[in-house]
Amino acid sequence: MAHWRALMVLGTAQFLMVLDTSVMNVSISRLVEDFDTEVTAIQAVITLYALVMAAFMIIGGRLGDILGRRRVFLGGLVVYGTGSALTAVAPTLGVLVLGWSVIEGLGAALVLPAMAALVADSYRGRDRAVAYGVVGGLAGAGIAVGPLLGGWVTTYLTWRLVFAGEVVVVLAVLLLRRAITETPRAGARPRLDGIGAVLSAAGLALGVLGVLQSGTWGWVEPRNPPFTVLGFAPTLFVIGAGAAVLALFHRWERHREERGDEPLVHLSLLRRPALGAGLMSLVSQNLILLGLFFAIPLYLQVVQGFDAFETGLRLLPVSATMLVTSLGAARLGRTVGPRRVVRLALLTVAAAVLWLLATIEPVIDDANFAGSMALLGVGMGLFASQLGNVVQSGAGEEERSEAGGLQYTAQNLGSALGTALIGSLLIGSLAHAFTAYVEDEPRLSQETRQQVGVALEAGVTFVPTDQVRAAATRAGLPPSEVDAVTESYASAQLDGLKAAVLATGGVTLVSFLVTPRLPGPSPERARTGGRPGAGRRRP
Repeated sequence: MAHWRALMVLGTAQFLMVLDTSVMNVSISRLVEDFDTEVTAIQAVITLYALVMAAFMIIGGRLGDILGRRRVFLGGLVVYGTGSALTAVAPTLGVLVLGWSVIEGLGAALVLPAMAALVADSYRGRDRAVAYGVVGGLAGAGIAVGPLLGGWVTTYLTWRLVFAGEVVVVLAVLLLRRAITETPRAGARPRLDGIGAVLSAAGLALGVLGVLQSGTWGWVEPRNPPFTVLGFAPTLFVIGAGAAVLALFHRWERHREERGDEPLVHLSLLRRPALGAGLMSLVSQNLILLGLFFAIPLYLQVVQGFDAFETGLRLLPVSATMLVTSLGAARLGRTVGPRRVVRLALLTVAAAVLWLLATIEPVIDDANFAGSMALLGVGMGLFASQLGNVVQSGAGEEERSEAGGLQYTAQNLGSALGTALIGSLLIGSLAHAFTAYVEDEPRLSQETRQQVGVALEAGVTFVPTDQVRAAATRAGLPPSEVDAVTESYASAQLDGLKAAVLATGGVTLVSFLVTPRLPGPSPERARTGGRPGAGRRRP
């Protein structure tokens, strides 16, 4: 048991980092109400949290090399706990952004790369694969507990208690810090590449910002942007600016390597096939999962009218099967190789998405919905059991922190893109479908169509149909037209949700393109049919 004590402490940090994201996702409706805001504002808060982590994760990994991984891990926990405390008492949306999205995000960016490196430092060989399977399982546990715990606390008490509880858990981990050990680093400590840090953070931030705002600004035709560029929506220009900054970052890092200076990221790491494929798979996994975990709670809470606890109960199958599968599938990866496991994961997720699409109806079919969620959890659990070990096994002992930074950058970039892209597609599809339904609705007068068109120009958001009915009534529409507008919006909601879910299916299919570069079974495993020691002679 003492051998695994460090893993229990480090894994608790992983559990904590995942927990509050899933709490936020099931508490969207209550947050909208508490802060008197819109769904798109909470979408931005959730995206910003993941974006801050993605933007600073590489920097956090490098600081682990410079200051020591154990020291950065513990310092990051202090920062994270401070953010949790501020979030728990946040009086306004701005304070919520500061406490959760910014301070907690920065704390997580320090904790997670150091945690990944400390796990790799503490365990070797088969124990390391088991350790990463457990870490993936604890991430699954955070996703499992988050919706249920967060939903119950949000419905019957207040979501703020979850963040107060996180402060208690952080204090407990800090008290158990002696269980965490670190092998002293040989040689001189590297220096932080400040210019590279600024360029990487700015490039990632601009790219995700453009995707996030696409639903509001429009992709090409301006919808409701703060400015236009040559008459076009600024979305693609902002994304292009992010790509240009990242290209400049790439050139700067290559320049530093050529003159013998320590870069923020050793570009040679990204050229390793298995490690690069592992990172891309992490982006896909989290884009799919967080995209669905943004869209599905909206379906359950806004369309079906469930409270946060009822939402958590209906998300329990995906969480439970993800936890069980991620804990049990590490051995499968050692037998058949990560490549086959990830391909099986993608096939499973694709089937779950198709099943889920069939369940998005005005009245939910609980049995079918639970089945699709359970299947989705199996696919995500297969992912989680493999990718952490694939990334860390592609790095040398001195590269653990850097690989950890890249690992969690990929994970949180996927999370940010999932919430931003799938959320913007949902809102954009909702607006497009609502416009089409209103234009084709024979019960509406031309004057009413124009009124709805003006309202759409000001922006549309995902709200309960009762609010649409109330707004139409306040506008003085006759009862028949109030019904027509409300029904058109309800149909558009379902179309928007289906478009968002279908987009995650598209990402799943595209993700097959990177799997050929993932590791296959080890030579001994392939030769002996997966039975360890089967090819050895008995003495």
